[in-house]
Amino acid sequence: MERPYTILSCAASVDGRIDDTTPERLRLSNEADFAEIDELRAGCDAILVGAGTVRADDPRLLVRSQLWRERRRDQGRTEHLVKAVITRTGDIDPGARLFSTGDAGAVVYTGGDGVSSAKERLAARPSQDPPAEVVDAGDPPTVGAILADLAARGVERLVVEGGGHVHTMFLTSGLADELRLAVAPFFIGDEGAPNFVMPGAYPYNPDAPMSLVDTRSLGDIAVLRYCLKAQN
Repeated sequence: MERPYTILSCAASVDGRIDDTTPERLRLSNEADFAEIDELRAGCDAILVGAGTVRADDPRLLVRSQLWRERRRDQGRTEHLVKAVITRTGDIDPGARLFSTGDAGAVVYTGGDGVSSAKERLAARPSQDPPAEVVDAGDPPTVGAILADLAARGVERLVVEGGGHVHTMFLTSGLADELRLAVAPFFIGDEGAPNFVMPGAYPYNPDAPMSLVDTRSLGDIAVLRYCLKAQN
């Protein structure tokens, strides 16, 4: 299957949590890590998150650095990435910031009744917003269908930024190439806090482990980069 080169990017606490249970967003990275993530985004064609991340964080999913935006423009590309969202139910907020920002548009992947639900919600968006399309990627949506659609759109490099259900989908599918994991120097210690991944049948196990290709420190943040060997 033709598909984009796919990089999973996540920041987590030492105990594998990507947030706590308070209303405020937990800061798990520092400015040096944020800058590297921005550079990573700038080198990709699309960025993908789950609907839960949209509801929890209302991200814009933009390239922050003017320098990187200018370089993308000089290369004949859009300043920002195509934004992709996965939702099983089609319950997506048309007022979310990712739909009203950027210059490359958005794609919502869903399936079943979620297709009509998402289309109905997105129809309420202001006409001046960047374009947004709803794509049936299966019921429930599959990683293979999503990657095939992105490849057909000319996406060669994809960065996936969570949350836990989405990272689990990609990692259990075996259809990802890299994992960039930033580890914050503290514990959350709350069993109700969201995890980096969920239980699942992962192809990366003691008999077929991931390969650690880089490890660095950015202040107190440890950045681990793994090559995912078990690819289809």
